[in-house]
Amino acid sequence: MNVRRRLIPAAAAASLGLGALTACSSDSAASGNTDKFDVVASFYPMAFLAQQIGGDHANVTSLTEPGQEPHDLEISTKQRAQLEEADAALYLKGLQPAVDEAVGQTGIKTKIDAATLTHLEDHGTGGHSHEGEEGHSEEGHSEEEEHARDPHVWLDPVKYAEIAQGVGKAFEKADPDHAADYKKNTASLVTKLNGLNSDFENGLKDTKTKVFFTNHAAFGYLAERYGLTQEAISGIDPESEPSGARVRELQQEAKADGVTTVFYETLVSDKTAKTLARDANLKTDVLDPLEGITDTSRGDDYFQVMESNLKALQKALGAK
Repeated sequence: MNVRRRLIPAAAAASLGLGALTACSSDSAASGNTDKFDVVASFYPMAFLAQQIGGDHANVTSLTEPGQEPHDLEISTKQRAQLEEADAALYLKGLQPAVDEAVGQTGIKTKIDAATLTHLEDHGTGGHSHEGEEGHSEEGHSEEEEHARDPHVWLDPVKYAEIAQGVGKAFEKADPDHAADYKKNTASLVTKLNGLNSDFENGLKDTKTKVFFTNHAAFGYLAERYGLTQEAISGIDPESEPSGARVRELQQEAKADGVTTVFYETLVSDKTAKTLARDANLKTDVLDPLEGITDTSRGDDYFQVMESNLKALQKALGAK
């Protein structure tokens, strides 16, 4: 997704439901009262972390079902009961308002907010700060500004690794009997994420262009990490139609910056991306924001899809 719908102010966010993604557990019904460390995750990137770190000791389920847009998720009575019975909840505050509310209302002892485990930034609709946009300091943000932070941190392997380390420590504290295994699993995951970061650094360091177009602004962290510039067609809301002025602006930028491709994603309509591509004589391809794994995903897990994303970017940017 992107900086799009998630970056809405708190008041507007409260009226949204939350969508579904894909569960990491093969049995999403049995989320609590098992003989394992029961973890309820909000959506795929959180469930993947919990599964990788928890290993054989954790029973991980996801509140977001496969194929659904996580931002639209609404919490059912059954899911609230699952949260109450779980040993831990792992979520990313600000991404799914319904989850934030449900977790806050439960008596679950271990609540792990991934947003507190790394630094969230405001990327607007691009990979870097917008021109004319006022800078922000580390302190003094209003609640509404905090809710405008870009939540797509999992698309930056370095920030995802930071979150993984925080989740690992939380698991160790909550389930000390298996702390050694959680520590080992976390270290293994961080090593793999560091390797992925190296793949992206090496694969994108020498390209013909540094600019890429996306359906919505989900890739701000990735762009910033690897010196790229993301230009989103629809900005915050992937479902909105861009203005004629925005389309003309992107057409001109495509010519100026050598942009070849408009990226769209699997869980959101590709109509807008394909319309721009047709009008500007550009190609289209998939850049997956990894909010869920479905049958149409280019890979079976986070690492496979991220490697597919790297190949798509290399092709579109003209990697040498």
